[in-house]
Amino acid sequence: MASPADVDAYIAATPIEVRAMLEQLRDTIKRGVPAATERISYGMPYYEYNGRLVYFRLAKRHIGVYIPSPIIDEHKDALKDYDAHQATIRLPLDQELPVALIETLVKARARKNDEGRMGQ
Repeated sequence: MASPADVDAYIAATPIEVRAMLEQLRDTIKRGVPAATERISYGMPYYEYNGRLVYFRLAKRHIGVYIPSPIIDEHKDALKDYDAHQATIRLPLDQELPVALIETLVKARARKNDEGRMGQ
């Protein structure tokens, strides 16, 4: 399968049953960091804001959300109900998306990126 041209194409190529979840995830990321740039990287949706912000990818039974370290470790208590380690969170397809948690994590990564930019 060729890499999709953009996030719209990525979502359109997924099974119809999961598209609403992917759109909800996309909207949550954009709401959390409106200034983020959206594109495809490594064949999956990628958001950049003063550096790497977040990626996501549909798998067979979950949506993988990839947030650069140390965000997962810093929010391990909030993520205790999810398979989460290092920079990866696996969100099961048979559960509702934890929208507020995702927004919190994305905003935390954006703050880290802002701090890194100010230190340059």
